[in-house]
Amino acid sequence: MSDTINKTGTRLICISCGAEFVVTRAGNGELTCCETPLDVKEK
Repeated sequence: MSDTINKTGTRLICISCGAEFVVTRAGNGELTCCETPLDVKEK
């Protein structure tokens, strides 16, 4: 996982269910949904 995924304002998407997320607080760790890592959403 890239360090940029946990930066504030990054938009993420779950490839399993299509849920979208926005990082509101930067931090470390792996972000997951449906037991799979989230991907950075392309603009």
